[in-house]
Amino acid sequence: MDDRILARLRCPVCGEALAETTAGTARALRCPRRHSFDVARQGYVNLLAGRAPHTGDTAEMVAARADFLAAGHYATVAAALGATAREIADGADEAYPLVVDAGAGTGWYLAAVLAALPDAVGLALDVAKPALRRAARIHPRAAAALADTWQRLPLADRSATVLLNVFAPRNGAEFHRVLDPAGALLVVTPAADHLAELVDTLDLLRVDPAKADRVAGSLSAHFTEESTTEHRARLELSRTEVATLVGMGPSAWHADPARLAERITALPEPVPVTLAVRLTVHRPR
Repeated sequence: MDDRILARLRCPVCGEALAETTAGTARALRCPRRHSFDVARQGYVNLLAGRAPHTGDTAEMVAARADFLAAGHYATVAAALGATAREIADGADEAYPLVVDAGAGTGWYLAAVLAALPDAVGLALDVAKPALRRAARIHPRAAAALADTWQRLPLADRSATVLLNVFAPRNGAEFHRVLDPAGALLVVTPAADHLAELVDTLDLLRVDPAKADRVAGSLSAHFTEESTTEHRARLELSRTEVATLVGMGPSAWHADPARLAERITALPEPVPVTLAVRLTVHRPR
């Protein structure tokens, strides 16, 4: 693991610093109190303190997300994150900023931000092992760790310059603890008309009309909202791409596969779909 990332990690049990150890082909991170955390052969490290209450996205959902994002359909979101992160990093006094993606999935957005920040290193955090297997090799300046966003994050206080939260759960208290006072939290949430053309036709989950207010409320005790911008694009998708899009998101947990497939087959191609998200910059109080 990159020493610049390792220096900012902390033992999830006792909070001490971690060092990398090897024994034959086995690798682990260990603290001075001898708490040890295995590095999987795929490259990610398990930094859970105990058992996670859930396992996150399935392997099928992760594969769908990897395919859809790799095709560039959400490049608008990635570009906005990269540009915003660059502004934040330029204003911070860090030789090598750390970008942490909480709920990173495959790490695709983290890689886009690191491409925009040539001096930065990155850490992908997620609870889904299939996602971390991909995130561990998403970028040469990134590492990946199994960690639950709702627990204490395995990071030192004030260790992150930019914290990404893209369509993922938010832990305001922990995000505030690990962020440098000069850093920022970037939150991406769906706008009201995100994927609107598919919601009624395919009976997908709807965006909560109070989503923006709920996000603000969950963070207001620890952060001040600095700015919000909307980013939009018109996608032209094939039926196969629509199936992949649905399969990578929360509707995959709820939709009846046979009925969904029938509805997708009836769609005329290409399928017009609206990409609409809100990117909000939050500064630590």
